[in-house]
Amino acid sequence: MEYKISNRLKIGAIICVVLGLLGVAYGFYESHQYKTVEDVKVLLANEDGHGGEHAGEAHGTAGHSEEASHDTMTHANAGQAEEAHAEGHEMSHEEHVLHQIHNRPYAALYVAAFFFFMIALGVLAFYAIQYAAQAGWSPVLFRVMEAITAYVLPGALIVLAIALFADKHLFVWMDPEVVAHDKLIQGKSGFLNKGVFIGLSLFFIFGWSAYRYLVRKFSLAQDSSDNNSYFKKAFRWSAGFLVFYIVTESIVSWLWVMSVDPHWFSTLFGWYVFASMFVSGITVIAMITIYLKSKGLLEFVNDSHIHDLAKFMFGISIFWTYLWFSQFMLIWYSNIPEEVTYYITRIEYYKLPFFGMVVMNFVFPLLLLMNSDYKRIPWFVVMAGIVILCGHYLDVFNMIMPATVVDRWYIGIPEIGSILLFGGLFLLIVFTALGKAPLLAKGNPLMKESKYFHY
Repeated sequence: MEYKISNRLKIGAIICVVLGLLGVAYGFYESHQYKTVEDVKVLLANEDGHGGEHAGEAHGTAGHSEEASHDTMTHANAGQAEEAHAEGHEMSHEEHVLHQIHNRPYAALYVAAFFFFMIALGVLAFYAIQYAAQAGWSPVLFRVMEAITAYVLPGALIVLAIALFADKHLFVWMDPEVVAHDKLIQGKSGFLNKGVFIGLSLFFIFGWSAYRYLVRKFSLAQDSSDNNSYFKKAFRWSAGFLVFYIVTESIVSWLWVMSVDPHWFSTLFGWYVFASMFVSGITVIAMITIYLKSKGLLEFVNDSHIHDLAKFMFGISIFWTYLWFSQFMLIWYSNIPEEVTYYITRIEYYKLPFFGMVVMNFVFPLLLLMNSDYKRIPWFVVMAGIVILCGHYLDVFNMIMPATVVDRWYIGIPEIGSILLFGGLFLLIVFTALGKAPLLAKGNPLMKESKYFHY
Protein backbone atom coordinates (compact mmCIF):
# COMPACT_ATOMS: atom_id res chain seq x y z
CA MET A 1 0.00 0.00 0.00
CA GLU A 2 1.90 3.00 -1.33
CA TYR A 3 1.10 6.69 -1.36
CA LYS A 4 2.43 9.43 -3.59
CA ILE A 5 1.65 13.09 -3.06
CA SER A 6 -0.71 14.24 -5.80
CA ASN A 7 0.20 17.10 -8.12
CA ARG A 8 -2.94 18.91 -7.03
CA LEU A 9 -1.95 18.75 -3.37
CA LYS A 10 1.65 19.67 -4.13
CA ILE A 11 0.66 22.65 -6.27
CA GLY A 12 -1.92 23.74 -3.67
CA ALA A 13 0.70 23.63 -0.92
CA ILE A 14 3.20 25.59 -3.02
CA ILE A 15 0.54 28.22 -3.82
CA CYS A 16 -0.17 28.54 -0.08
CA VAL A 17 3.55 29.06 0.58
CA VAL A 18 3.85 31.70 -2.15
CA LEU A 19 0.70 33.55 -1.05
CA GLY A 20 1.92 33.32 2.53
CA LEU A 21 5.28 34.84 1.65
CA LEU A 22 3.51 37.71 -0.10
CA GLY A 23 1.25 38.24 2.92
CA VAL A 24 4.18 38.21 5.32
CA ALA A 25 6.14 40.64 3.10
CA TYR A 26 3.12 42.95 2.96
CA GLY A 27 2.85 42.82 6.76
CA PHE A 28 6.44 44.04 7.17
CA TYR A 29 5.97 46.67 4.46
CA GLU A 30 2.74 47.96 6.00
CA SER A 31 4.12 48.13 9.53
CA HIS A 32 7.15 50.13 8.41
CA GLN A 33 4.99 52.79 6.83
CA TYR A 34 5.05 54.22 10.34
CA LYS A 35 8.65 55.31 10.79
CA THR A 36 8.49 58.06 13.40
CA VAL A 37 6.53 59.25 16.40
CA GLU A 38 5.01 61.93 14.17
CA ASP A 39 3.52 59.20 11.97
CA VAL A 40 1.97 57.62 15.06
CA LYS A 41 0.51 60.97 16.14
CA VAL A 42 -1.28 61.19 12.80
CA LEU A 43 -2.51 57.58 13.15
CA LEU A 44 -3.85 58.16 16.67
CA ALA A 45 -5.47 61.42 15.64
CA ASN A 46 -7.25 59.66 12.78
CA GLU A 47 -8.39 56.85 15.06
CA ASP A 48 -9.60 59.30 17.68
CA GLY A 49 -11.55 60.98 14.92
CA HIS A 50 -13.44 57.76 14.20
CA GLY A 51 -15.23 57.15 17.45
CA GLY A 52 -12.33 57.58 19.86
CA GLU A 53 -10.84 54.17 19.17
CA HIS A 54 -7.12 53.48 19.26
CA ALA A 55 -6.98 50.40 17.06
CA GLY A 56 -10.33 49.88 15.46
CA GLU A 57 -13.38 48.14 16.76
CA ALA A 58 -11.53 44.90 17.53
CA HIS A 59 -8.72 46.50 19.44
CA GLY A 60 -10.38 48.16 22.40
CA THR A 61 -10.99 51.79 23.23
CA ALA A 62 -8.65 54.63 24.00
CA GLY A 63 -10.74 55.90 26.85
CA HIS A 64 -8.67 54.19 29.53
CA SER A 65 -7.35 56.00 32.53
CA GLU A 66 -3.72 57.09 32.53
CA GLU A 67 -2.99 54.50 35.20
CA ALA A 68 -4.50 51.59 33.22
CA SER A 69 -2.73 52.66 30.05
CA HIS A 70 0.58 52.89 31.86
CA ASP A 71 0.09 49.45 33.47
CA THR A 72 -0.51 47.90 30.07
CA MET A 73 2.52 49.56 28.52
CA THR A 74 4.71 48.49 31.40
CA HIS A 75 3.48 44.92 31.09
CA ALA A 76 3.96 44.73 27.33
CA ASN A 77 7.35 46.43 27.24
CA ALA A 78 8.85 45.26 30.48
CA GLY A 79 11.64 47.39 31.74
CA GLN A 80 10.98 50.39 29.49
CA ALA A 81 8.64 52.26 31.80
CA GLU A 82 11.38 53.94 33.80
CA GLU A 83 13.04 55.23 30.64
CA ALA A 84 9.70 56.29 29.20
CA HIS A 85 8.80 58.33 32.27
CA ALA A 86 11.78 60.56 31.62
CA GLU A 87 10.17 61.78 28.42
CA GLY A 88 6.64 62.09 29.74
CA HIS A 89 3.58 59.88 29.49
CA GLU A 90 2.22 61.21 26.18
CA MET A 91 5.49 60.68 24.31
CA SER A 92 6.07 57.27 25.88
CA HIS A 93 2.63 56.09 24.77
CA GLU A 94 3.29 57.08 21.15
CA GLU A 95 6.70 55.41 21.19
CA HIS A 96 5.15 52.25 22.54
CA VAL A 97 2.50 52.32 19.83
CA LEU A 98 5.24 52.65 17.21
CA HIS A 99 7.06 49.63 18.67
CA GLN A 100 3.83 47.63 18.80
CA ILE A 101 3.08 48.34 15.15
CA HIS A 102 6.57 47.22 14.17
CA ASN A 103 6.28 44.11 16.37
CA ARG A 104 3.08 42.84 14.76
CA PRO A 105 4.48 41.11 11.61
CA TYR A 106 7.18 39.39 13.70
CA ALA A 107 4.58 38.20 16.19
CA ALA A 108 2.19 36.99 13.47
CA LEU A 109 5.01 35.01 11.84
CA TYR A 110 6.09 33.53 15.17
CA VAL A 111 2.58 32.49 16.22
CA ALA A 112 1.99 30.51 13.01
CA ALA A 113 5.49 28.99 13.03
CA PHE A 114 5.14 27.78 16.62
CA PHE A 115 1.60 26.50 16.04
CA PHE A 116 2.57 24.13 13.21
CA PHE A 117 5.76 23.09 14.98
CA MET A 118 3.87 22.19 18.15
CA ILE A 119 1.52 19.96 16.14
CA ALA A 120 4.49 17.90 14.93
CA LEU A 121 6.08 17.73 18.39
CA GLY A 122 2.75 16.71 19.94
CA VAL A 123 2.48 13.86 17.42
CA LEU A 124 6.04 12.78 18.23
CA ALA A 125 5.09 12.50 21.92
CA PHE A 126 1.90 10.58 21.08
CA TYR A 127 3.91 8.22 18.84
CA ALA A 128 6.42 7.58 21.63
CA ILE A 129 3.58 6.84 24.04
CA GLN A 130 2.16 4.22 21.64
CA TYR A 131 5.52 2.43 21.51
CA ALA A 132 6.23 2.73 25.23
CA ALA A 133 2.75 1.47 26.14
CA GLN A 134 2.94 -1.25 23.45
CA ALA A 135 -0.54 -0.17 22.38
CA GLY A 136 -2.23 -2.71 20.15
CA TRP A 137 -4.81 -0.47 18.47
CA SER A 138 -2.56 2.13 16.85
CA PRO A 139 0.18 0.50 14.66
CA VAL A 140 -1.95 0.92 11.51
CA LEU A 141 -1.58 4.67 12.10
CA PHE A 142 2.19 4.66 12.67
CA ARG A 143 3.19 5.77 9.18
CA VAL A 144 0.83 8.74 9.40
CA MET A 145 2.44 9.74 12.70
CA GLU A 146 5.94 9.26 11.28
CA ALA A 147 5.09 11.51 8.32
CA ILE A 148 3.76 14.30 10.54
CA THR A 149 6.86 14.16 12.75
CA ALA A 150 9.02 14.80 9.66
CA TYR A 151 8.14 18.46 10.30
CA VAL A 152 9.72 18.50 13.78
CA LEU A 153 13.27 19.35 12.64
CA PRO A 154 12.50 22.00 9.97
CA GLY A 155 9.64 23.41 12.06
CA ALA A 156 11.79 23.79 15.18
CA LEU A 157 14.67 25.38 13.28
CA ILE A 158 12.25 27.85 11.69
CA VAL A 159 10.83 28.84 15.10
CA LEU A 160 14.35 29.36 16.46
CA ALA A 161 15.40 31.35 13.38
CA ILE A 162 12.36 33.64 13.65
CA ALA A 163 13.00 34.16 17.37
CA LEU A 164 16.58 35.22 16.69
CA PHE A 165 15.56 37.31 13.66
CA ALA A 166 12.81 39.09 15.62
CA ASP A 167 15.13 39.63 18.60
CA LYS A 168 13.79 42.42 20.83
CA HIS A 169 10.62 42.74 18.72
CA LEU A 170 9.39 39.61 20.54
CA PHE A 171 11.69 39.16 23.53
CA VAL A 172 12.31 42.38 25.43
CA TRP A 173 15.00 40.66 27.51
CA MET A 174 17.12 40.54 24.33
CA ASP A 175 17.29 44.36 24.39
CA PRO A 176 20.29 45.51 26.52
CA GLU A 177 18.69 48.94 27.09
CA VAL A 178 15.58 47.33 28.59
CA VAL A 179 17.61 44.97 30.78
CA ALA A 180 19.72 47.87 32.04
CA HIS A 181 16.58 49.52 33.50
CA ASP A 182 14.83 46.38 34.76
CA LYS A 183 16.06 44.70 37.94
CA LEU A 184 13.63 41.79 37.64
CA ILE A 185 14.93 40.79 34.18
CA GLN A 186 18.47 41.28 35.45
CA GLY A 187 17.69 38.73 38.15
CA LYS A 188 16.61 36.24 35.47
CA SER A 189 19.54 36.95 33.15
CA GLY A 190 21.25 33.68 34.10
CA PHE A 191 18.46 31.92 32.21
CA LEU A 192 17.14 34.65 29.91
CA ASN A 193 20.15 35.35 27.72
CA LYS A 194 20.93 34.55 24.10
CA GLY A 195 23.63 32.00 24.88
CA VAL A 196 21.29 29.86 26.99
CA PHE A 197 18.41 30.45 24.56
CA ILE A 198 20.38 29.23 21.53
CA GLY A 199 22.29 26.47 23.34
CA LEU A 200 19.28 24.85 25.00
CA SER A 201 17.14 25.25 21.87
CA LEU A 202 19.68 23.50 19.65
CA PHE A 203 20.19 20.73 22.22
CA PHE A 204 16.45 20.13 22.47
CA ILE A 205 16.00 20.17 18.68
CA PHE A 206 18.83 17.67 18.33
CA GLY A 207 17.25 15.37 20.93
CA TRP A 208 13.78 15.45 19.36
CA SER A 209 15.17 14.95 15.85
CA ALA A 210 17.55 12.16 16.88
CA TYR A 211 14.71 10.20 18.49
CA ARG A 212 12.50 10.69 15.45
CA TYR A 213 15.29 9.57 13.10
CA LEU A 214 16.10 6.45 15.14
CA VAL A 215 12.55 5.28 15.74
CA ARG A 216 11.63 5.82 12.09
CA LYS A 217 14.72 3.82 11.11
CA PHE A 218 13.72 1.00 13.50
CA SER A 219 10.14 1.03 12.19
CA LEU A 220 11.26 0.62 8.57
CA ALA A 221 13.85 -2.02 9.47
CA GLN A 222 11.25 -4.03 11.40
CA ASP A 223 9.25 -4.48 8.18
CA SER A 224 11.91 -6.78 6.72
CA SER A 225 13.18 -8.31 9.98
CA ASP A 226 12.56 -11.93 10.98
CA ASN A 227 12.50 -11.07 14.70
CA ASN A 228 11.30 -8.28 16.98
CA SER A 229 14.70 -6.76 17.80
CA TYR A 230 13.98 -3.41 16.14
CA PHE A 231 10.60 -3.18 17.84
CA LYS A 232 12.30 -3.74 21.21
CA LYS A 233 14.86 -1.04 20.42
CA ALA A 234 12.05 1.37 19.51
CA PHE A 235 10.29 0.51 22.78
CA ARG A 236 13.39 1.27 24.88
CA TRP A 237 14.19 4.51 23.04
CA SER A 238 10.57 5.65 23.31
CA ALA A 239 10.43 5.07 27.06
CA GLY A 240 13.60 7.12 27.52
CA PHE A 241 12.48 9.80 25.10
CA LEU A 242 9.28 10.47 27.03
CA VAL A 243 11.34 11.49 30.07
CA PHE A 244 13.48 13.72 27.84
CA TYR A 245 10.39 15.14 26.15
CA ILE A 246 8.44 16.16 29.24
CA VAL A 247 11.45 18.02 30.64
CA THR A 248 12.48 19.70 27.37
CA GLU A 249 8.92 20.59 26.38
CA SER A 250 8.45 22.45 29.66
CA ILE A 251 11.74 24.33 29.35
CA VAL A 252 11.19 25.23 25.71
CA SER A 253 7.70 26.53 26.56
CA TRP A 254 9.35 28.86 29.09
CA LEU A 255 12.04 29.96 26.64
CA TRP A 256 10.08 30.21 23.39
CA VAL A 257 6.70 31.32 24.71
CA MET A 258 6.53 32.47 28.33
CA SER A 259 9.64 34.63 28.09
CA VAL A 260 7.82 37.10 25.83
CA ASP A 261 6.32 38.11 29.21
CA PRO A 262 9.54 38.13 31.28
CA HIS A 263 7.82 39.61 34.35
CA TRP A 264 5.21 36.84 34.45
CA PHE A 265 5.47 33.17 35.33
CA SER A 266 3.20 30.21 35.93
CA THR A 267 4.16 26.83 37.37
CA LEU A 268 1.45 25.23 35.20
CA PHE A 269 2.58 26.75 31.93
CA GLY A 270 4.64 23.79 30.68
CA TRP A 271 1.71 21.43 31.17
CA TYR A 272 -0.66 23.93 29.60
CA VAL A 273 1.42 24.19 26.42
CA PHE A 274 1.81 20.40 26.41
CA ALA A 275 -1.96 19.91 26.46
CA SER A 276 -2.36 22.34 23.57
CA MET A 277 0.29 20.68 21.40
CA PHE A 278 -0.89 17.16 22.32
CA VAL A 279 -4.54 17.66 21.36
CA SER A 280 -3.56 19.59 18.21
CA GLY A 281 -1.24 16.77 17.16
CA ILE A 282 -3.84 14.04 17.74
CA THR A 283 -6.40 16.09 15.82
CA VAL A 284 -4.10 16.32 12.80
CA ILE A 285 -3.46 12.54 12.95
CA ALA A 286 -7.22 11.99 12.81
CA MET A 287 -7.77 14.44 9.95
CA ILE A 288 -4.94 13.07 7.77
CA THR A 289 -6.05 9.49 8.49
CA ILE A 290 -9.61 10.30 7.43
CA TYR A 291 -8.31 12.04 4.28
CA LEU A 292 -6.19 9.03 3.29
CA LYS A 293 -9.06 6.66 4.08
CA SER A 294 -11.33 8.69 1.78
CA LYS A 295 -8.78 8.14 -1.03
CA GLY A 296 -9.07 4.36 -0.67
CA LEU A 297 -5.86 4.02 1.34
CA LEU A 298 -5.28 2.72 4.90
CA GLU A 299 -7.66 -0.19 4.25
CA PHE A 300 -7.24 -1.58 7.77
CA VAL A 301 -8.27 1.65 9.49
CA ASN A 302 -11.86 1.26 10.65
CA ASP A 303 -14.38 3.31 12.61
CA SER A 304 -12.97 1.96 15.89
CA HIS A 305 -9.60 3.57 15.14
CA ILE A 306 -11.34 6.86 14.29
CA HIS A 307 -13.38 6.52 17.46
CA ASP A 308 -10.25 6.11 19.58
CA LEU A 309 -8.57 9.15 18.01
CA ALA A 310 -11.76 11.16 18.63
CA LYS A 311 -11.75 9.95 22.26
CA PHE A 312 -8.27 11.37 22.68
CA MET A 313 -9.36 14.63 21.03
CA PHE A 314 -12.24 14.83 23.48
CA GLY A 315 -10.29 13.75 26.56
CA ILE A 316 -7.27 16.00 26.03
CA SER A 317 -9.60 18.94 25.29
CA ILE A 318 -11.10 18.41 28.74
CA PHE A 319 -7.58 18.14 30.21
CA TRP A 320 -6.58 21.41 28.47
CA THR A 321 -9.66 23.12 29.92
CA TYR A 322 -8.81 21.87 33.41
CA LEU A 323 -5.30 23.36 33.11
CA TRP A 324 -6.61 26.61 31.58
CA PHE A 325 -9.11 27.08 34.40
CA SER A 326 -6.62 26.06 37.11
CA GLN A 327 -4.06 28.58 35.88
CA PHE A 328 -6.62 31.35 35.37
CA MET A 329 -8.59 30.82 38.59
CA LEU A 330 -5.59 30.61 40.92
CA ILE A 331 -3.89 33.68 39.46
CA TRP A 332 -7.10 35.73 39.28
CA TYR A 333 -8.16 34.76 42.81
CA SER A 334 -4.78 35.49 44.40
CA ASN A 335 -4.70 38.89 42.63
CA ILE A 336 -0.91 39.30 42.89
CA PRO A 337 -0.08 42.29 40.65
CA GLU A 338 2.88 40.78 38.78
CA GLU A 339 0.79 37.68 37.96
CA VAL A 340 -2.70 39.05 37.33
CA THR A 341 -1.57 41.66 34.78
CA TYR A 342 -1.13 38.77 32.32
CA TYR A 343 -4.89 38.18 32.33
CA ILE A 344 -5.91 41.82 32.69
CA THR A 345 -4.24 42.63 29.36
CA ARG A 346 -5.93 39.69 27.66
CA ILE A 347 -9.38 40.35 29.07
CA GLU A 348 -9.16 44.09 28.40
CA TYR A 349 -7.88 43.92 24.81
CA TYR A 350 -8.42 40.31 23.69
CA LYS A 351 -11.84 39.48 25.08
CA LEU A 352 -13.12 37.83 21.89
CA PRO A 353 -10.10 35.61 21.09
CA PHE A 354 -9.39 34.94 24.78
CA PHE A 355 -12.84 33.65 25.71
CA GLY A 356 -13.56 32.51 22.16
CA MET A 357 -10.74 29.97 22.32
CA VAL A 358 -12.26 28.50 25.51
CA VAL A 359 -15.52 27.97 23.65
CA MET A 360 -13.71 26.43 20.66
CA ASN A 361 -11.37 24.25 22.73
CA PHE A 362 -13.87 23.12 25.36
CA VAL A 363 -17.53 23.73 24.54
CA PHE A 364 -17.36 22.57 20.91
CA PRO A 365 -15.42 19.32 21.60
CA LEU A 366 -17.73 18.66 24.56
CA LEU A 367 -20.87 19.03 22.47
CA LEU A 368 -19.57 17.45 19.26
CA LEU A 369 -17.56 14.51 20.60
CA MET A 370 -19.28 13.50 23.83
CA ASN A 371 -21.61 11.10 22.04
CA SER A 372 -19.85 7.83 21.23
CA ASP A 373 -21.68 7.42 17.90
CA TYR A 374 -20.50 10.81 16.64
CA LYS A 375 -16.87 9.79 17.22
CA ARG A 376 -17.29 7.17 14.48
CA ILE A 377 -18.55 9.60 11.82
CA PRO A 378 -15.55 10.89 9.81
CA TRP A 379 -17.03 14.21 8.66
CA PHE A 380 -18.14 14.93 12.21
CA VAL A 381 -14.64 14.29 13.55
CA VAL A 382 -13.17 16.52 10.82
CA MET A 383 -15.60 19.31 11.67
CA ALA A 384 -14.68 19.06 15.36
CA GLY A 385 -10.99 18.94 14.39
CA ILE A 386 -11.17 22.15 12.39
CA VAL A 387 -12.74 23.96 15.35
CA ILE A 388 -10.11 22.52 17.74
CA LEU A 389 -7.19 23.56 15.50
CA CYS A 390 -8.58 27.08 15.05
CA GLY A 391 -9.07 27.28 18.82
CA HIS A 392 -5.50 26.27 19.56
CA TYR A 393 -4.13 28.69 16.98
CA LEU A 394 -5.97 31.37 18.97
CA ASP A 395 -4.45 29.90 22.12
CA VAL A 396 -0.92 30.51 20.77
CA PHE A 397 -2.10 33.90 19.47
CA ASN A 398 -3.18 34.82 23.02
CA MET A 399 0.17 33.68 24.40
CA ILE A 400 2.28 35.88 22.12
CA MET A 401 0.33 38.88 20.85
CA PRO A 402 -0.66 40.72 24.07
CA ALA A 403 2.97 40.96 25.21
CA THR A 404 4.22 42.24 21.86
CA VAL A 405 1.48 44.34 20.26
CA VAL A 406 -0.97 44.97 23.16
CA ASP A 407 -4.08 46.57 21.57
CA ARG A 408 -2.55 46.78 18.08
CA TRP A 409 -3.75 43.27 17.20
CA TYR A 410 -5.86 42.21 14.30
CA ILE A 411 -6.24 38.96 12.35
CA GLY A 412 -5.41 40.39 8.94
CA ILE A 413 -3.02 39.88 6.06
CA PRO A 414 0.16 39.25 8.16
CA GLU A 415 -1.59 36.64 10.31
CA ILE A 416 -3.39 34.89 7.44
CA GLY A 417 -0.26 35.05 5.30
CA SER A 418 1.78 33.41 8.07
CA ILE A 419 -0.80 30.62 8.44
CA LEU A 420 -0.75 29.99 4.68
CA LEU A 421 3.06 30.02 4.59
CA PHE A 422 3.60 27.46 7.35
CA GLY A 423 0.42 25.51 6.59
CA GLY A 424 1.59 25.01 2.99
CA LEU A 425 5.09 24.06 4.13
CA PHE A 426 3.64 21.64 6.69
CA LEU A 427 1.46 19.91 4.08
CA LEU A 428 4.34 19.70 1.61
CA ILE A 429 6.73 18.11 4.10
CA VAL A 430 4.19 15.76 5.70
CA PHE A 431 2.63 14.40 2.50
CA THR A 432 6.03 14.07 0.82
CA ALA A 433 7.18 12.02 3.82
CA LEU A 434 4.06 9.85 3.53
CA GLY A 435 5.20 8.76 0.07
CA LYS A 436 8.65 7.62 1.22
CA ALA A 437 7.51 4.34 2.82
CA PRO A 438 4.58 1.89 2.65
CA LEU A 439 1.56 3.13 4.57
CA LEU A 440 1.43 -0.06 6.63
CA ALA A 441 4.16 -0.86 9.18
CA LYS A 442 3.69 -4.56 8.40
CA GLY A 443 6.59 -5.79 10.53
CA ASN A 444 5.21 -4.43 13.79
CA PRO A 445 4.44 -7.44 16.03
CA LEU A 446 1.18 -5.80 17.17
CA MET A 447 -0.05 -5.20 13.62
CA LYS A 448 -2.48 -8.13 13.57
CA GLU A 449 -4.16 -6.83 16.73
CA SER A 450 -4.34 -3.36 15.20
CA LYS A 451 -5.80 -4.59 11.89
CA TYR A 452 -8.64 -6.38 13.64
CA PHE A 453 -9.23 -3.77 16.30
CA HIS A 454 -13.00 -3.57 16.94
CA TYR A 455 -15.20 -2.94 19.91
